Amino acid sequence: MADKYSFDVVSDFDRQELVNTIDQAKREISQRYDLKDSNTLLELEESSILITTASEMTLKSVEDILRQKATKRNLSLKIFDFQTPESSGGNRIKQTIVLRKGLSKELAKKLSKTIRDELKKINVSIQGESIRITGKSKDDLQSAISLIKEQEEDLEIPLQFENYR
Repeated sequence: MADKYSFDVVSDFDRQELVNTIDQAKREISQRYDLKDSNTLLELEESSILITTASEMTLKSVEDILRQKATKRNLSLKIFDFQTPESSGGNRIKQTIVLRKGLSKELAKKLSKTIRDELKKINVSIQGESIRITGKSKDDLQSAISLIKEQEEDLEIPLQFENYR
């Protein structure tokens, strides 16, 4: 048996599921009677989603549709960072939704400090936008996962656990 076990804490989302979510939302927008003539555009970019629509009311409806479709596809709503809507030319409204991905340095430091303070038998190292947690027993790693899950409710980003070895 291995004498060390480890796993990574990351903040990521399934890009293909997001693409499918956007496609489903576009389909529903084109079919709904109240949104048909709003000329709503929903564009997925590398790190954001851009919504251009006719009014505040249609923007709220599009946001709701996006949230519903994301929830059905098991995407965390924490990946969406809704920016303030701004007016675009011709009485239209534009909103950018920034996609949250990766752990910031501040958050990684905060999480690693919390884990180090609570669990003495575990080693924590920050590796770019993820945290590697290693320990001699799987039970220690399980308690680290429980500790992180308790902290996750207060965070603005979703966390996942990967490469459990």
